Amino acid sequence: MGLFQKKPDVSSSAPLYTLGANKTVLIIGLGNPGKQYEGTRHNIGFAVVDKFAADNNFPGWINKKDLNCQLAMANMGESRVILIKPTTFMNNSGQAAQAVQHFYKIYNPSTLAVYDELAIPFGSLRTRLGGTDAGHNGVKSLIQHIGGDFGRLRIGIGSQVSAKAEASDFVLGKFSKEAGVVITEYTFSGQLPHETRTII
Repeated sequence: MGLFQKKPDVSSSAPLYTLGANKTVLIIGLGNPGKQYEGTRHNIGFAVVDKFAADNNFPGWINKKDLNCQLAMANMGESRVILIKPTTFMNNSGQAAQAVQHFYKIYNPSTLAVYDELAIPFGSLRTRLGGTDAGHNGVKSLIQHIGGDFGRLRIGIGSQVSAKAEASDFVLGKFSKEAGVVITEYTFSGQLPHETRTII
């Protein structure tokens, strides 16, 4: 995938993947800015990068108006990791991604988008490199602005309720209190979530 490198099989407890050495990695959390969207299913990308930043002692988020995003940056091992939350609203997320890529000279093999996926059961994680937008407007904007060959971490929000509800209403609805606890536990911690390691 370019974003991660496999480590030697030293022991069963060692992480299988770590951030690649001597490179800059861009992680884009997709969501909508504003208090009214906090805690909604469509903002799970924001929630994940917030959690990742807090767990890994990133400096505070900086509002970068010229890059259309909030940005946090830190070194992890030998890699520089840049986290962004676009401030353009979901449908124009690609504007921020393009601006940040150009400014920091980052390419798609070192870019990962984190976002909600209605077609995946709640709490499940899927990774892939490239693909279509599958009806996700934030991903559609990314593809329009930077191309489609970036990495994706898709976080399932689907349920029996979502199958019966209008998609736009469901994704903009808020998680239940119990589901919110699950969401705050998502973290990369320098490695891929356990469920996804074998398919990279």
